[in-house]
Amino acid sequence: MERENFKGKKQNISRKKTAPYKKKSAEPKSENKENDWDAPSRLNKFLSNSGVCSRRDADELIKSGLVTVNGNVVTELGTKVSPKDEVKYRGKRVTKEQKVYILLNKPKDVVTTVRDKHAEITVLDIIKDACSERVYPVGRLDKNTTGLLLLTNDGELTKQLTHPSFKKKKIYHVHLDKNLTQADMLKIVDGLQLEDDFIIPDAISYVEENDKAQVGIEIHTGQNRIVRRIFESLGYRVKKLDRVYFAGLTKKNLPRGKFRFLTPFEISVLKRKSFK
Repeated sequence: MERENFKGKKQNISRKKTAPYKKKSAEPKSENKENDWDAPSRLNKFLSNSGVCSRRDADELIKSGLVTVNGNVVTELGTKVSPKDEVKYRGKRVTKEQKVYILLNKPKDVVTTVRDKHAEITVLDIIKDACSERVYPVGRLDKNTTGLLLLTNDGELTKQLTHPSFKKKKIYHVHLDKNLTQADMLKIVDGLQLEDDFIIPDAISYVEENDKAQVGIEIHTGQNRIVRRIFESLGYRVKKLDRVYFAGLTKKNLPRGKFRFLTPFEISVLKRKSFK
């Protein structure tokens, strides 16, 4: 079957399966007022959205009696507060934090964990002077993988982009230690059993016709090291792995090791989920 390859060139390569078209039903409007800063929200969420810590860590702070609301120590989880309430952590007022969205073209040998005492450099070290707000990586790229990584303090968006039910398209440029045979490519197209996971990529093709050790692969699944595991299961070693597309975002005009803030339009697209 003729199809486009990684760079848009035509080639006869895969037997990609396509599901019949189904009209999407309109998503019901959310009744959850916790997403509105003018409405009451759980105290742990308020602390998280204010950049103090994650929700899980906020629960521990609350239980430890380190958080006060209107001068009273609050230890009950599930307590709700509004922006009009005076919330303090260790005696310091906690206020609303502006949402920040940063796109980084991650270099090799940089880790995506927030803290790692064994790492020489993390992604937060690269963007440390970008803003005063506390941002977190959306998902992970392993130390040796390069490419697109989104960082934000928008907890709701992070949840959407990382939850298994929100399967968003990711495209990787893979450099292998040897040419990928057409037979093995077809095995990948048909699906591979990897430990407890059966993986079927959305598309795969050679990047260049004269270099079959470079492959482009499109997936929606988010399992750990999934791209490396796919090729390693067939006896290939991944020499380089670069994420070139993530949730509608690309590396265009973003050199390796550099970052930029998302445009209002890009933020709108992400929040409206109007991307693949």
